[in-house]
Amino acid sequence: MIKILVDSSSDYEIKEIKEKGLEFIPISITMDEKNYSDGVDFEKNEFYELLKNSSDFPKTSQPSPEAFLKVFRNAKESGDSVICILLSSALSGTCQSAVLAKNIVEYDNIYIIDSLSATYPIKIMADYALMLAGKGLSAEEIVQKTEELKPRITLLAGLDTLEYLAKGGRLSKSAAAIGELANIKPVITLTKEGTVGVLGKCIGRNKAISQVIKHMQELKINPEFPIYPIYTYGTDNCMRFEEKLTELGYHLNGRLQVGATIGAHIGPDAFGIVFAAAE
Repeated sequence: MIKILVDSSSDYEIKEIKEKGLEFIPISITMDEKNYSDGVDFEKNEFYELLKNSSDFPKTSQPSPEAFLKVFRNAKESGDSVICILLSSALSGTCQSAVLAKNIVEYDNIYIIDSLSATYPIKIMADYALMLAGKGLSAEEIVQKTEELKPRITLLAGLDTLEYLAKGGRLSKSAAAIGELANIKPVITLTKEGTVGVLGKCIGRNKAISQVIKHMQELKINPEFPIYPIYTYGTDNCMRFEEKLTELGYHLNGRLQVGATIGAHIGPDAFGIVFAAAE
């Protein structure tokens, strides 16, 4: 049997994890001196309520190698293969922990894919891997095809506030204050190197929506894969964005909420899109 493993940065709901038979490793989050397991100890909206009401910026901790060992040992005993699709190595040491666990178990049928991404791009990859496994492809074939898909999956997002980029140390407090006064709304992406990149700085959310759509239109979208509108906390901006996309003839596959791993840095009222570009 081939098992697909994801960490909580994939933002799957626990119900979907169980329904699809995915293996799941939570990332730890510390806030106000309390430790939480992402995806387990709170719903996404509960996390954003904590974020808004806390003076303490959440700190994430990569899973330890021990977190992977049970899954890997069980797979070795059963003769199963495990394909891990994990949070970008440029954002976390999660992949490194999985590699260390694989070395401890000494089992070749464990495959570790560095997604070079986060949140719903990982879901698209994992769902694709599940579909390929259902078609009877080998683990090696699934890994190869998922790696080929990986650089084509795109995330574009518009931010409503600079506050959380500053709290997370990705922007100076003075620059954030000036940006807020000027009503600056950054448009971001996940780069091919697996980091968060800024595509532009727009004045006002309407221009941010237009900028995201412009970048979408520059890429030919592969209709064989879903197009997911995404949001953090509060759907108004995402709904406006979806209305524009629908007017332009895009077929959307349901609105998805971004969780703690990325949401902590971009804050409430962000909106965006995840899709696969054509080859």
